[in-house]
Amino acid sequence: MFVRLTRPASATLRRGLATSSQNNAKVAVLGASGGIGQPLSLLLKNSPLISRLNLYDIAHTPGVAADLSHIETRAEVKGFLGPEQLPESLKGSEVVVIPAGVPRKPGMTRDDLFNTNATIVANLAAACAKHCPEAMICVIANPVNSTIPITSEIFKKHGVYNPNRIFGVTTLDIVRANTFVAELKGLDPARVNVPVIGGHAGKTIIPLISQCTPKVEFPQDQLVPLIGRIQEAGTEVVKAKAGAGSATLSMAYAGARFVFSVLDAMNGKEGVIECSFVRSEETECTYFSTPLLLGKNGIEKNLGIGKITPFEEKMVAEAVTELKGSIKKGEEFAKSMK
Repeated sequence: MFVRLTRPASATLRRGLATSSQNNAKVAVLGASGGIGQPLSLLLKNSPLISRLNLYDIAHTPGVAADLSHIETRAEVKGFLGPEQLPESLKGSEVVVIPAGVPRKPGMTRDDLFNTNATIVANLAAACAKHCPEAMICVIANPVNSTIPITSEIFKKHGVYNPNRIFGVTTLDIVRANTFVAELKGLDPARVNVPVIGGHAGKTIIPLISQCTPKVEFPQDQLVPLIGRIQEAGTEVVKAKAGAGSATLSMAYAGARFVFSVLDAMNGKEGVIECSFVRSEETECTYFSTPLLLGKNGIEKNLGIGKITPFEEKMVAEAVTELKGSIKKGEEFAKSMK
């Protein structure tokens, strides 16, 4: 039997506004000056779950930190600039969020970002492995299907690998699925929860509409375009921004939602569940996104795929080949690094 503990999505950012005796988390954002990094840092600054917010980037972080530091919430904000200040930005961090990297432009796939972002993520992962090896590492930088294997391999090289603490943030796929299903059914999107499994690119994004709460059904001629829209929603934003960027605001929201869930679980809250792209034995892929029960030490239990429809089974089968290729590409890149 597959049991899912759910909560209204609207509670996600409000959870960041809850109070608790353990709300003293130290969080670092690597890539804090970018299109995702700035709004993400704003949302994190707004949360009393966080007592220290370290912002790192290769440009503009002193200004971003100064700006955010004027907000009347308790998190102390400090900016760190350039590689020489990276170690200091990580010391004592319990959660590290990595939105660093270049965004997609029209006509680009997430995979096209590989060469640039792979190097950035590998270098940042190495710094994390050296200076905060016990931290929860939340990677937003695309292509997530490759950057998570890269991060894992770098941590292995440093002898500090813990698969329960390295997460590929795929939350935006869930947020989009919730929104689009709610639009079609006239529901409050804050009360819709669609698990999204697989990976975080194109057909590897597998929304499990059959496991949606509340229960919804779509005829095939509605279901196929709905799935397609969820899978290509990032491209929808890239096209709409016409060269001015990719999904930054919605990704910042999704990233903050994931971080607050991690912090809630670290604070001892029970029943915290999020989907994330992690080391996995649920399929023949060595990394796969499924619903995870989070705890004080990261992943407490992988809740697996659960019961799915033949249509969803077919999507999983079609995603596996592409996922395996992306995973292998990331692993080989990390292993080739000096």
